[in-house]
Amino acid sequence: MKNLLSLEALTRADMESILSRIAAFKRNRKTHPRPLSGQTWALIFSKSSTRTRVSFEVGLRELGAEVIFLSSAEIQLGRGEPVRDTAQVLGRMVHGAVIRTFAQADVEAFARFSGIPTINALTDDEHPCQILTDIFTFEELSGVPIKGRRVTFVGDAACNVPASWIFAAARLGFELRLAAPAAYQPARSLLERAGGIQGPADPGAPAEASGWYFPSGGRVVCTADLNWAATDSDLLYTDVWVSMGKEAEAAQRVQDLSGYQINAALVSRARQGALVMHCLPAYRGKEIDEATLEAHSSTIFTQAENRLHTQKAIVDWMIS
Repeated sequence: MKNLLSLEALTRADMESILSRIAAFKRNRKTHPRPLSGQTWALIFSKSSTRTRVSFEVGLRELGAEVIFLSSAEIQLGRGEPVRDTAQVLGRMVHGAVIRTFAQADVEAFARFSGIPTINALTDDEHPCQILTDIFTFEELSGVPIKGRRVTFVGDAACNVPASWIFAAARLGFELRLAAPAAYQPARSLLERAGGIQGPADPGAPAEASGWYFPSGGRVVCTADLNWAATDSDLLYTDVWVSMGKEAEAAQRVQDLSGYQINAALVSRARQGALVMHCLPAYRGKEIDEATLEAHSSTIFTQAENRLHTQKAIVDWMIS
């Protein structure tokens, strides 16, 4: 039995196996097999969701499963029942689980005690399904592999989405530039855990930039210099400045990150034809301006659509 609990836990072969399945599910949406016929899967969500919930509900149904949606307010987890107890009950009743919650430890405990295939649909530590979608979308729309390319993330680089990007760069051999103020850069321990070895950044990089190198040929460069980070990038990517659970810090975060926006001036520094992505929801005028989002809306909404096909590919990989 396989789980998808984090990109950290996946090998390069695992990632490539999932990525290789997505196009077939997208191409054959009406005719692909329904391997989950006769099964019931649970969606257990402690955090609100649009794209993740809908893509998993529709995807699981199109694979043949029945789906039960359980918010934490509707089950005993919301009243303090231990995750291990909920897991042992549901593991005797349903065939798989998709969990969107705060603590990574809760998803891992559920998988351990339930004994059923379990998917991390987002925690505070990682967002693995999103980044697999994003890599597929980049390769689909650009027509080239992501290996050897340059991805620039703009904004809060210490949250779950850039963390998953780090593990992807470590496995798949591309360059990831993280453009964020020093207080919003990933912890050194995370980069070390991903297998990185610190070394010099590029010649010409800002003096404060730090480079991390991986056996795959991948590299992560952390810098506060947004303009340098975007230069010759193949993909500019951003996320909200205020992640779920950080609402009390909203005013400070908006102040700290106000200069870290994707806009026309920044896009002009990237390579000709560079893609612009946002994992949504977008706060126009903050992390991305209105005109730039609209100019790249086809990419961004294809990225959102691809969540459906990616979720199906993940499940197919898990049960194969």
